[in-house]
Amino acid sequence: MKRISFSKISDAIPIPDLVEIQKSSYAKFLQADVPKMKRKPVGLQGIFLTTFPIKSPDGNYSLEFVSYNLGKPKYSEEEARRRGLTYACPLKARIRLVSKKEIKEQEVYICDIPLMTEKGTFVINGDERVVVSQLHRSPGVSFEETIHPNGKRMYFGRLVPYHGAWIEFEFDLNDVLYVILDRKRKFVATSFLRALGLSTDEDILKTFCGIEEIKIDDHSHLKELVGRILAEDIKMPETEHIILPKYTKLTKENLLDRELDLKGIKIKVLKNNVVEIVNTLKRDFTKNQEEALIDIYRKLKPGYPPSLEAAKTLLEKLFFDIRRYDLERVGRFLINRKLNMDVPLEKRTLDLETVVESIKYLLNLKHGIGDPDDIDHLGNRRVRTVGELLENQVRVAMLRLERTAQERMNIYDMENVMPHHLINSKLIANAVRDFFLHSQLSQFMDQTNPLAELTHRRRLSALGPGGLDREHAGFEVRDVHYSHYGRVCPIETPEGPNIGLIVSLSTFARVNEFGLLETPYRKVENGKVTNKIEYLTADVEDKYYIAQANAKLDKEGRFVEDLVFCRYKDNFLKVEPKRIDYMDVSPRQLVSVSACLIPFLEHDDANRALMGSNMQRQAVPLLFTEPPLVMTGMERKVAIDSGAVVLAKRDGVVKEVQADRIVIGSDVYNLKKFVRSNADTCINQRPLVKVGDHVKEGDIIADGPATKDGELSLGRNVLVAFMPWRGYNFEDAVLVSERLIKEDIFTSLHIEEFSIEARETKLGPEEITRDIPGVGEEALKDLDENGIIRIGAEVKAGDILVGKVTPKTETELTPEEKLLRAIFGEKAGDVRDASLTVPPGVEGVVVDVRIFSRKEPKPRSKEALTEEIKQINFIKEQYQKQIKKIKEERNKRLAKLLLGQKLSSSLLDEDTGKVLIPQDKTITKKDLSKLEKCDLEVIKIKDNEELEEEIKKVLRFYNDQIEELIYEQEREIDQIKRGDELPAGVLKKVVVYVASKRKLSVGDKLAGRHGNKGVISKIVAEEDMPFLPDGTPVDIVLNPLGVPSRMNVGQLLETLLGWAAHELGIQVISPVFGGATEEEIKEQLRKAGLPEDGRITLRDGYTGEPFDNKVTVGYIYIMKLIHLVDDKIHARSIGPYSLVTQQPLGGKAQFGGQRFGEMEVWALEAYGAAYTLQELLTVKSDDVEGRTRTYEAIVKGENALRPGTPESFNVLVKELQGLCLDIKKEKRKEEHGK
Repeated sequence: MKRISFSKISDAIPIPDLVEIQKSSYAKFLQADVPKMKRKPVGLQGIFLTTFPIKSPDGNYSLEFVSYNLGKPKYSEEEARRRGLTYACPLKARIRLVSKKEIKEQEVYICDIPLMTEKGTFVINGDERVVVSQLHRSPGVSFEETIHPNGKRMYFGRLVPYHGAWIEFEFDLNDVLYVILDRKRKFVATSFLRALGLSTDEDILKTFCGIEEIKIDDHSHLKELVGRILAEDIKMPETEHIILPKYTKLTKENLLDRELDLKGIKIKVLKNNVVEIVNTLKRDFTKNQEEALIDIYRKLKPGYPPSLEAAKTLLEKLFFDIRRYDLERVGRFLINRKLNMDVPLEKRTLDLETVVESIKYLLNLKHGIGDPDDIDHLGNRRVRTVGELLENQVRVAMLRLERTAQERMNIYDMENVMPHHLINSKLIANAVRDFFLHSQLSQFMDQTNPLAELTHRRRLSALGPGGLDREHAGFEVRDVHYSHYGRVCPIETPEGPNIGLIVSLSTFARVNEFGLLETPYRKVENGKVTNKIEYLTADVEDKYYIAQANAKLDKEGRFVEDLVFCRYKDNFLKVEPKRIDYMDVSPRQLVSVSACLIPFLEHDDANRALMGSNMQRQAVPLLFTEPPLVMTGMERKVAIDSGAVVLAKRDGVVKEVQADRIVIGSDVYNLKKFVRSNADTCINQRPLVKVGDHVKEGDIIADGPATKDGELSLGRNVLVAFMPWRGYNFEDAVLVSERLIKEDIFTSLHIEEFSIEARETKLGPEEITRDIPGVGEEALKDLDENGIIRIGAEVKAGDILVGKVTPKTETELTPEEKLLRAIFGEKAGDVRDASLTVPPGVEGVVVDVRIFSRKEPKPRSKEALTEEIKQINFIKEQYQKQIKKIKEERNKRLAKLLLGQKLSSSLLDEDTGKVLIPQDKTITKKDLSKLEKCDLEVIKIKDNEELEEEIKKVLRFYNDQIEELIYEQEREIDQIKRGDELPAGVLKKVVVYVASKRKLSVGDKLAGRHGNKGVISKIVAEEDMPFLPDGTPVDIVLNPLGVPSRMNVGQLLETLLGWAAHELGIQVISPVFGGATEEEIKEQLRKAGLPEDGRITLRDGYTGEPFDNKVTVGYIYIMKLIHLVDDKIHARSIGPYSLVTQQPLGGKAQFGGQRFGEMEVWALEAYGAAYTLQELLTVKSDDVEGRTRTYEAIVKGENALRPGTPESFNVLVKELQGLCLDIKKEKRKEEHGK
């Protein structure tokens, strides 16, 4: 199909890999491909290096870390998914136990560490999960301003480490500076400075105020001194008598009074009158470092006897031990930048200079120099990615491991101990498992469609451990901030309690080494835009003027206009071109991937754009996909980066294409066929290539779910009319033509999973069998001889999928059964039916059955052994075929290189050792056929080292592939021999997959891309729908009132452009913030011979009469959302009851009832419907005896209502009795004469 693009500006750089944030972070954490000795001290390596060496309490032994290595995963990613296991590899560390006598070295198993799939996800217990990155407050120093109730401006600063004690500085109303340590204890700031090394008053004054010495000779000097503050006492030289005490502010009066005494005396005064420091020193009762240390110790540890040594150790632990106080490189980097310091980034503990500079900055702020920080600015927030989140979890476990190792060193006889005795690896394994299973940030992947998967991996959450909680997060944190530009999407965020706390990464944004978000800009030099790209963080960007991507440029890259529209901090200004520093790389750098897929986004109100980008993630992949007529140009990129489509790994020619596999050269691509996703939607891949096609690396060779020809296709293009239709599209309801159902336009496939386990019980094993008590042959017709349903069977609610019987307990037997058992002994009849049945509301076809069972230790039957040998031979055969293909490919490439060359040593037959190609002979085509039998590892070419190196490379490449295949083959064979891994107590597990086709039905939710959503209210016959002048009936009728108040005019522009595109048989690309203009849309409509305003006279399908007014008609891309009526509809007749109150449970999942609440009771009371009300509150709810009697009456066909006491009344009575109140129920005596 021909394409027309309305894009005005091409992107300055290509869109980066959209899941890079996940992949690079985890690769940095594992460093799996880095040689052991070249690993950087980050991630796992960093954790090991900070934890080890672990010294024994007596200092005689120490455990040292040498290196770690990651083994091969036990199961492939696909197998882990199928078997419900974790895709992980074993982590082993080489540990040395060093003592004075000897060194013992050993490889110790630490844990199984989950591996990331190519898509940036994890497979944990068979489920695909995503670890969401966390947006949290960055470590470093920050300064804030508040207004005291009395109107005074108060300033405070915070020094926040990555982990460790916080230090806060604040002034009181008397301008005394205090330090608060770890949010607990408050000290005078100077006392803390003394403890850190500024011991005397003079040291402190020199640092903050500066001291100058002045000799008073005559009267003129005295005048200069007025207003200065004394830095030390003025004493009489002879008598040491204090004339003026230190910190006195000199005035005319006190100077003139003592003029005679002061002559010829040297006095020390402050260069700068920093009143706050002086006031603080006046309040400080400590005089030197020792006193300050003891004072701090007393306050931090009240009740402990203070000693200088203990105080020093406490301070050392709090701020100077890297294990307890760590600013991290990012903290140090941000402190350096804020305070204009130049401390190396490796210095990650606290130092005196940092505290001094922080206090100076705070004092300047108080004196009006500098600005307080905005805590919602992205310069003060950073991203913790997967690697870092897991690292923090493992680090905590490592500290525990260190403690247990030291305890064991104390207890064990160290002569006979090996390193593995001291290391409790369970601690690490538990921490890793706990993180992936229970962390708030490790989430079950949203797999509704490829876009949902991609967005989930690019999500940033402010919640989670160490983050905010939604109850206490205010409006400011959630709001859009100017620093989000190009880093965080201002549109895509959930509606509801998480709004603004969960956001999405913008299209071009990336995370730098410090975890700060950066966005790219083109450098502008002297008013000329260059192609030099620079990534800026939010705080750096604040210094520059940045032009928009759509600013007009001439051929040389200079700005056309005299004044250019640009951004500076949170202002939009017009400035001369020479003042501009940078320019945006693309108009879509502002928004996220989801918002990028909405054409004419710039014409939609923000609230509706938010709904539009969120609802695209809920679109169900359809059976027959179709790309939009109006695209934005992002569709292909999303399909590729989400991992939905299959890409060619290497160039080559397609050799074989089947529905479930493609072979290109020596590469085999196995396609996923009808696999269930996390959201019960269907994942199915279809080949796009034919045998003989030439493909290049990175080409799309197979489509996935919700993609068509390698482009994201979430919905269908349908003909829409905006008009009211007999009230059926009132309040956003949607009227749909029957054609959409007939032609399966919106039909989707859903696959549900049902599983059952046979366990070992106290009374004996449960059994999966066809022999179920009390079940007729009709119900068993689709079960095989083992009681498991056959593939292809059509099932509906209540049908048996897997037959299972469980031993009965004694209490479950009737007296008659007990008597019979006493007479005839044990009998097979003492089991009850515990089969897996289809739940209500499910109907479909069984598409797959998986059986997992343990290998029985007892001797197995001949059939079982034969079956096993058959399976093993089949696997070997498959792998041998693949290895043969790789060898053929290898020999072909070698043949090209070797033809016409001479060998410097003979090539021998691998098996017999016979010379096949002698040395010094020129190799001919005939000789090449002998290559298969040769030992190729020893090829030596005469006088051509380069070629020899090339041949070695080729051999290495193919040998690696062969080794990989041999490893896979051995693993699969080992799997068959060992049987399945099942949890303790489980003997057998059966999983059944039921697929159902969901056609469009009344109650389903449809939506466009502009937040225009609605529920189907009526399906109308094709002939009754309004039709165009040429007789074409429309597919959907939408209410025109859905447009003006919602202000999502984008849908109208899409309608008109879509109509033109459909008539012209083209697709149009209209990117966000740079798409088709109104004039261009009119031009296309004119070309297609359609009315320019898109309005046309429609006729009523019922009467054939034209409608009074013209109607806007066109093609809109409509999606069917996952909120399907079949999953929501629910009815109950008899079902489970709550144990305590005996009222029916609530909700579809529990097969619950409809709650008849307080307000509903009032409504019936208002109508005086006493009997209806009585039966609702008793026999239909929690009157246990009454409901049994009613059931019997219904069965017998009687009509008797005898309500009793509701159970909730009995519960109330018991509650009151629990409060020692004696409650009795008494019947009211009938009054006499009535």
